[in-house]
Amino acid sequence: MDIKTIGVLGAGQMGSGIAQIAASKGYSVILRDIKQEFCDKALEKMKAGLDKRVAKGKATAEDVAATMANISTTENMADLKDCDMVIEAAVEILDIKKGIFKELGEICRADTIMCTNTSSMSITEIMSDLKNPERGAGMHFFFPVTAMKLVEIIRGEKTSDATVAAVKEVGAGIGKAPVECKTDTPGFIVNRCLFAFMLEAVHCYEDGVASLEDIDTAIKMGLNHPLGPFEMMDLSGLDTFPHVCETMEALPVTDWSTPESIKKLVKDGKFGRKSGEGWYNY
Repeated sequence: MDIKTIGVLGAGQMGSGIAQIAASKGYSVILRDIKQEFCDKALEKMKAGLDKRVAKGKATAEDVAATMANISTTENMADLKDCDMVIEAAVEILDIKKGIFKELGEICRADTIMCTNTSSMSITEIMSDLKNPERGAGMHFFFPVTAMKLVEIIRGEKTSDATVAAVKEVGAGIGKAPVECKTDTPGFIVNRCLFAFMLEAVHCYEDGVASLEDIDTAIKMGLNHPLGPFEMMDLSGLDTFPHVCETMEALPVTDWSTPESIKKLVKDGKFGRKSGEGWYNY
């Protein structure tokens, strides 16, 4: 499918970032929010950020003008009817997201690709009231959208191969590295791994193993992470943490026994770099 026009639902930090990056790569973008003033504020912040890049010599005035010209705004959901793809970046409330896709299913073409930017909620549930749910998928961007290179593409139970291929193509087209989460698991790839890591850091702090400052320093210096877990939690917002934890409760508690896949690698003499082969070949 040749995707040229992308609708973005939600003019907050994530939605405006998605709109900006798509517009900068030549896509025609329709940014929609419930009030025009929200869209106007998003455009003002976007323009100010782009102008700073010009001042630093990282972009030209022509680049900025072209990006801004590719974005139109609206409060009317019906204005998304001709979009080839819609990316929802609304609040993380299931009923609101479900309602959005139910409405979009009535407004947009039957072949319009429908994506949600949820960070951890079930794609299958979000798309449960969408007509033709095979065209629905998760498209999880990371904050700040304009800087972070990753986008997770998540399959719902009914997501088609053609939809995944189309979303991956757009992800690459806007300069991101798309990775596919093959099952609709809580937390997808990144948050499923990240929250296990961050929760263990919190447990270390609560158990008196070390101060939060020393845990952050140990992780940064010992694992070469740019931020420690507590710094990372503060950056992403502690208010979002409980919501993701609630979603992750469906997963089993961490099992500390050696996984079967590693046992097999060791049995086969595949120890990693030292033997020339492990998970990868060297």
